[in-house]
Amino acid sequence: MKLVIGLGNPGNKYAGTRHNLGFAVLDEYAKKHQGKEVVWTEDKKFHAEILKLSPDLWLVRPQTYMNNSGEAVSALLAYFKVDISEIIIVHDELDLPLGKIKVREGGSGGGHHGVESIISALGSDKFVRVRLGIGNLRSLSSEHGGQSFNVEHYVLEPFTPGERPKVKQMIKKGIDALETLINEGLVAAQNQYN
Repeated sequence: MKLVIGLGNPGNKYAGTRHNLGFAVLDEYAKKHQGKEVVWTEDKKFHAEILKLSPDLWLVRPQTYMNNSGEAVSALLAYFKVDISEIIIVHDELDLPLGKIKVREGGSGGGHHGVESIISALGSDKFVRVRLGIGNLRSLSSEHGGQSFNVEHYVLEPFTPGERPKVKQMIKKGIDALETLINEGLVAAQNQYN
């Protein structure tokens, strides 16, 4: 069984923001496999919206807000009794340039509070991630940690009209990377998308 978990913040206020890229990829993945009328089911025990694509493939959008994503992920793993190797986390990544994708297993959260929450809740970093680049020149330069670049503000902003074509392509690549991960495994996905 595979659980594909897209990270984001619930509510219309955050729809279309950089931090909700994980939700956007899952939405488009679901449309590809179910058609335009996708209906997510809210499940309170998991603090998440769930979509069962098949008995072996479930899509999940945690509704805990980004910084508490680990609550939903740990509840899902405990209930389904799946191994950490059976989850794929899809999330935005400030340390990659806009449009770039990386598939990776393990490693630190790198300042991404959603990923850090999952690592903390599971007591392990050994899960697969599809990292979707949202970085720009300012975020990728030395200003990243300085006063001139406010990370929290940046990730909660919507993409600009100029960024949207790249974002659309990245979402498409994210869907393709998920297909490869699910059907061919980690090494094949890394060879193709890294």
